[in-house]
Amino acid sequence: MSARFKSLRSRYFFVPVFALALLAISWSAKLSNPVLAALGFVLVAAVFTAVHHAEVVALKVGEPFGSLILALAVTVIEVGMIVVLILASPDNNKELARNTVFAAVMITTNGIVGIALLIKSLRQRVATFNASGVSGALAALVALSTLTLVLPSLTTSTPGPTFNSIQLGFAAVVSLGLYLTFVTVQTVRHRDYFLPPAREDQTIPVEEHVDPPTKDQALQSLAGLLLSLIAVVGLAKVTSPLIQGVVDDQGLPQMLVAISIAIVVLLPESISAIKAARYGRTQTSLNLAYGSALASIGLTIPVIAAISLFSSYEVNLGLNAAEIALMALTFLVSILTVVSGRATLLQSIIHLSIFGSFILFAATP
Repeated sequence: MSARFKSLRSRYFFVPVFALALLAISWSAKLSNPVLAALGFVLVAAVFTAVHHAEVVALKVGEPFGSLILALAVTVIEVGMIVVLILASPDNNKELARNTVFAAVMITTNGIVGIALLIKSLRQRVATFNASGVSGALAALVALSTLTLVLPSLTTSTPGPTFNSIQLGFAAVVSLGLYLTFVTVQTVRHRDYFLPPAREDQTIPVEEHVDPPTKDQALQSLAGLLLSLIAVVGLAKVTSPLIQGVVDDQGLPQMLVAISIAIVVLLPESISAIKAARYGRTQTSLNLAYGSALASIGLTIPVIAAISLFSSYEVNLGLNAAEIALMALTFLVSILTVVSGRATLLQSIIHLSIFGSFILFAATP
């Protein structure tokens, strides 16, 4: 069952242009908190616009390339926001990259996965997906998370939850290498592993979908995506004092800064995953969730490592004991969820319970 692709509306191009104009006006100006808050709303609108344009391009190229494009667009926004905050105040943001990546992993693997499975299981009792692809993505995510977020807390060559220069460089290379290998497997060597599973009669189930846009529409959205990404990263730098100031003034945990970044960045993609689940495309939802988590680690860690190695910036990557326990629980449950290629209401509630625990203990550590 298909629906016709609607023409791109003018507001999808107005938002990034308007955001860039505001960015040019406010770049070096001293702004009050109400003005910063207003710019924050424009930033959120630009994030949604960027992901919309990414979705149009993704619709043109099809799965699993579509999920990959969405994941990369979201990660570029995330990395850009982290980098501008670090450059603005390196001493106060030693743990920002770690916290943001950890928040992204918990949001994707528990929040997005839990909601997607909940919607599908409520509508059709059982959510089915291709275990071969999802389990491979999960294995890569477990390896990346352990090597970059757990080991720094256990090494002894440097004090605190840090790597020395050799270890940090190795972690960056491994992160990028594993992610690029995953992308190659997902898009070239084993693309069929990331497509919806066949029925018992070996036919692919028919799903509701939208006809792909034209080439010109896809190119227009690609240009809109690039403009939106520039606007998002620039506005993140301008509005960063507002979020940090609220957290400092209220004495709140710094993890909440990272969670706010991850939520803003992942919210549009979460909506895309939920829409896919509503239309019965559980595989697309899981591709988005695990692909975003892998991109977050695989691309963020090398960038932050480069900043640290070529400047005086000290980055704390290691998680604390409570965070390691939550992540270990997440991966154990995730393995049990994906191994059979089928999930029910029970699995969705378990993932959402872990996600709720993460939010609670982040706010009250």
